[in-house]
Amino acid sequence: MKIGFFEVEDWEEEYLKAKLKNHNLVFFKDVLDDKNASSVEDVDAVSVFIYSKVDKEILKKFKRLKAVITRSTGFDHIDVKECGKNNISVLNVPYYGENTVAEHTFALILSLSRKIHKSYERTVRGNFSLEGLRGFDLKGKTIGIVGLGHIGKHVARIARGFYMNILVYDLHRDKGAERKFGLKYVSLKNLLKNSDIISLHCPYNKKTRHLINGKNMKLIKKGAYIINTARGGLIETKALVKTLAKGDLGGVALDVLEEESLIKEEMQLLSKNFPKENLQNLLENHLLLTFDNVIITPHNAFNSQEALQRILDVTIENVEGVAGKIKCKNIVKND
Repeated sequence: MKIGFFEVEDWEEEYLKAKLKNHNLVFFKDVLDDKNASSVEDVDAVSVFIYSKVDKEILKKFKRLKAVITRSTGFDHIDVKECGKNNISVLNVPYYGENTVAEHTFALILSLSRKIHKSYERTVRGNFSLEGLRGFDLKGKTIGIVGLGHIGKHVARIARGFYMNILVYDLHRDKGAERKFGLKYVSLKNLLKNSDIISLHCPYNKKTRHLINGKNMKLIKKGAYIINTARGGLIETKALVKTLAKGDLGGVALDVLEEESLIKEEMQLLSKNFPKENLQNLLENHLLLTFDNVIITPHNAFNSQEALQRILDVTIENVEGVAGKIKCKNIVKND
């Protein structure tokens, strides 16, 4: 097949060329638009990221397009219905960083439990005092996982390795995971009351906005820790600041902030089209940074070499699926 790749970095181009030698590949660093679409009107498929708007007018530019393959989980930048009308398949990358985000979650948990960040700051200044650096064991502690999806299950797997007790709040009960990880499903109220560490792993939507808020934050066990590597809007920031100021929490570790509304997809952060200065200004002035028991990482949980490579590997599978060499597994349904 002839395939046009858009919004591609040099390392991605090199990797794709090596893995798709039997196809005719054309690469563009820019987003898909009227001009470059016209220059590759004979392609069988296009592969894009979220900044390329694949709408009705763009689709008209192509003479024999079979598929639009997005290198993202989200696909709202593609007119899926219009593609369906023209027998054009839409494929995405539904999962790529489940274990990656879970591992970062535990990196944050361990940083808080063993005060690694404070130890590092102290020793680089030549101070080797242990005063104020006493941590706590994870063994025997209770972790409350809010959302037992693909990432949440990996968190449960790691927690079991630390011999932790596992509570879960989720709208759907997974009996297989319950048996495998020895976890217990409870209400959100029960989880907040009984967890030593609360870790959030659910999607952000109207129902989950401020899932942790001023009212139910009062239920959290005194001295407990909150970890958020999901979406910032799951926590009501004002309530979190007030609770920290009272000294009711042992600590907080965040890879995401409520004000990050401009981020829809983690891979945006690595794109040249993402306005990074907005995020930098947000971090520089954030009130949460004034607390010494708060750790903030710059939305970095997804960012491992293996996770980024998995995006390309799934994209390659999608290409071969469209070519008929393997079964297409990631077709977006045209509802």
